[in-house]
Amino acid sequence: MRVLERGVYRGPHIYSLRPMVRFVLDLGTLEAWPTDRLPGFTDALLTLVPTLEGHGCSYQQPGGFVRRMREGTWLGHVTEHVALALQSLVGEDTTRGKTRSVRGRAGVYTVMYMYRDEDAAFLAGLLALRLVDSLLPPELRGVQGLNVLYADPGEPALTAEPFDLQAGLAALDRLARRTSLGPTTGAIVAAARRRGIPVTRLDDHSFVQFGYGRNARRVRASVTGLTPHVAVTAAGDKDLTKRLLADVGVPVPRGVVVQDEEAAIREVARLRGPAVIKPLHGNHGRGVGLNVRTPGDVRSAFVQAAQYGRQVVVEEFLPGKDHRVLVVGGRVVAVAERVPAQVTGDGLRTVRTLVEEVNADPRRGGGHSRVLTRIRLDAHALSVLERAGLGVDSVPGAGQRVALRQGAHLSTGATAIDRTDEIHPENASIARTAALALGLDVAGIDLIAPDITRSVRETGGGVIEVDAAPGFRIHLQPSKGQPRDVGGAVMDLLYPPGSRSRVPILAVTGTNGKSTTARMVAHVLTHAGHTVGFTNTSGVYVGNERIHVGDATGPKSARMVLSHPAVTAAVLETARGGLLREGLGFDSADVGAVLNVREDHLGLRGVDTLRDLARVKSLVVRVVSRRGLSVLNADDPLTAGMRRVARGRLALFSARGLEGNPPVQEHIAAGELAVVCEPGENGDIIVVYEGGGRSVLMPTADIPATLGGLAHFNVENALAATAMCLGQRVPLETIREGLGTFTSSFEQSPGRLNVHDAHGFRVILDYAHNPDALAAQRELLRRMRRPGSRLIGMVSVPGDRRDQDIRHVGASAAATFDEIVFREGPDGRGRPRGDAMRLMAEGAVAAGFSPEHLHFVLEERDAVDATLRLARPGDIAVIMPTAVEAVWQQIVRYRPDATAADTTGEDARVDEDTA
Repeated sequence: MRVLERGVYRGPHIYSLRPMVRFVLDLGTLEAWPTDRLPGFTDALLTLVPTLEGHGCSYQQPGGFVRRMREGTWLGHVTEHVALALQSLVGEDTTRGKTRSVRGRAGVYTVMYMYRDEDAAFLAGLLALRLVDSLLPPELRGVQGLNVLYADPGEPALTAEPFDLQAGLAALDRLARRTSLGPTTGAIVAAARRRGIPVTRLDDHSFVQFGYGRNARRVRASVTGLTPHVAVTAAGDKDLTKRLLADVGVPVPRGVVVQDEEAAIREVARLRGPAVIKPLHGNHGRGVGLNVRTPGDVRSAFVQAAQYGRQVVVEEFLPGKDHRVLVVGGRVVAVAERVPAQVTGDGLRTVRTLVEEVNADPRRGGGHSRVLTRIRLDAHALSVLERAGLGVDSVPGAGQRVALRQGAHLSTGATAIDRTDEIHPENASIARTAALALGLDVAGIDLIAPDITRSVRETGGGVIEVDAAPGFRIHLQPSKGQPRDVGGAVMDLLYPPGSRSRVPILAVTGTNGKSTTARMVAHVLTHAGHTVGFTNTSGVYVGNERIHVGDATGPKSARMVLSHPAVTAAVLETARGGLLREGLGFDSADVGAVLNVREDHLGLRGVDTLRDLARVKSLVVRVVSRRGLSVLNADDPLTAGMRRVARGRLALFSARGLEGNPPVQEHIAAGELAVVCEPGENGDIIVVYEGGGRSVLMPTADIPATLGGLAHFNVENALAATAMCLGQRVPLETIREGLGTFTSSFEQSPGRLNVHDAHGFRVILDYAHNPDALAAQRELLRRMRRPGSRLIGMVSVPGDRRDQDIRHVGASAAATFDEIVFREGPDGRGRPRGDAMRLMAEGAVAAGFSPEHLHFVLEERDAVDATLRLARPGDIAVIMPTAVEAVWQQIVRYRPDATAADTTGEDARVDEDTA
């Protein structure tokens, strides 16, 4: 077997709407060895990974996958299921995957499976391949290319021979714990996903964004974007916290701050009772000494506390039980009694053995990675045992409780008992007041109370600390009592009822017209009052500012828009390349539009036919939300056929009018939305049909980008843009105003039908890059040309197109222009320099174009200059650019009299051998 490549679908993709990792696997000779031909393979695999018995596979019931293996399935499919199972064994629960053969490549498969963490998922794939390989007959073993799948395993045991599954699982568990969200952040994220709120991890730890655009909110663990910094600072100073609480009547222990042992001894004596000594700025119970009485105890406790800062708090020790009260948004949402780490003797086993048994609980882990923390027999534990006259090898009597910690923090191994329904109303009020006094939206109030069901004002007790970043573990799975949805309480705080977590997402795809349609929609939505973030081939824009330069039609650019805090609506041009490489950059769209499916980019990444291409582009309407709108071109058969998979309401647009157009007529008769171009008294008009009504939007000639109605392709784009805006309930008047002020100027639509008339001839900058776009351009140019004028074109095509597609572009150019300047693209994409020009010339000549009027220039800047110098007064020179801005500036700055070079000489041509 050999791993050929890997990747990640971080959003919905053509195989599934769920994010998945993928790798391409070449089975090689193992293509002839399905599982039913491998004696003992299935049983051996089930012995090592028995949870595979529960996989339903295509039978959708437990045992289905085992049945598939016994019937015979390919090892790529087996690897998919093993990778899922291994992730689940370390707590990364995932359930779905797919394995698909790669068309035209025998024995090559794309293996895909869901993930929670990318790195852990790839490591699970490596381990799955190693495990499957280890169960094969010796003569069939050997996996190549594992470094492609997981470049740095980090441990020799992962690739060493023989394969050790337990060592691999241990490494996977360590990686998963290091990269996965902790219990607190995980609870908030889970609550968000239950509500359908988008979740984006912003780092490898606990920094997470919820929602999109202006409605996005962020948390780091339990600190939210609403938490005031001044409140966190105040809570971090224990002495200041007590003073602020005492000022509003919250009962707190008496105490002072000291900086040396002698002062601590004096203050403990002054308190006339047991004391607590702790760092002024400590956390998680570190350096805390409880029930301190004698000068010797004071000195020992002071040294321990001083490790965490020179300033140390000495305060009275409040007797009672330790409670954590969680206050979120001014409400008490959970209460837990914390029980210090301890074991119960049985008269037979030692303290050490009892601790090992407690730590074997699968809920316990290291640090904060699990619901409970393992108990450590460290110096503090030994000291507590010594005070009780015990050691780690002592055997406590049956039923004897042995304390191992003074404090009751979960990070030191404590357990919890839920007391949410038992807290006395006055105690709850004290906790709420404490949080409000500090200004915390999420606060953990440490309340000492002999009896939580009675007021501490009556029984004694009080608030000893306030945590500005409380952990939720204690409330999520208490050792006793009911778990509490504290993550849901935080989401209620961030998104109160009726608030929105998302911004409208309008996604558009198609072979031609995407950029112009997206710009039209963004322009209209700006008129509607939105701050629009939109993406296209020129870059990422927010409002009137371009924040990123370059082709921005993929998922990364979409995420950039959706993360921007100013954006109130997102308009996303969505191209084929990003869909195939990584999927979508969003989980669902409010409006999805497919403009057309035409021949372009075929033969790339498994997209060989127009139906393949249609399947890819249909993803944009397959992710439309239930209440959203799918917009389809009724005049394009492959696009119109997507109505079978489109979600939400359906809108059709058509430039053919209603006569002889039954599909649109039936759609309108059903009361659905349609936007149609129809003949009017003084030219074509755009008409909107919906709910049995008919509304005239405007004459097509009133849209400047149509050049008085001559540019039919921009009429089609305006139809689509109108339907998309109606999907967001934009009033017709606003749409009319927006389209009526949308021009084809370079400023509003760079590289799309930009006209410059300053040189005595007309120059049009227009990115037509496939035969259909060239045909639409040809139709417009024939309407625009004057008698006796010539059409001159600078034409290129990316090198990753098929030979026949490049020749077709040449033939299309030949049908349009009188003079053609062929140039090479900036990136041959694997082709020899000049090869694309050669193929275009072959297509042009085969179409009957005279070689005398063909010109070949390698570099774009030289080709632009050559094209402009070919033009005479009255001519139209069409330039199809790659570097749009640089070419436009070259056009604007061109001076016809600045050069005297012969337009037929070597400056304008490259010899045929070079071409």
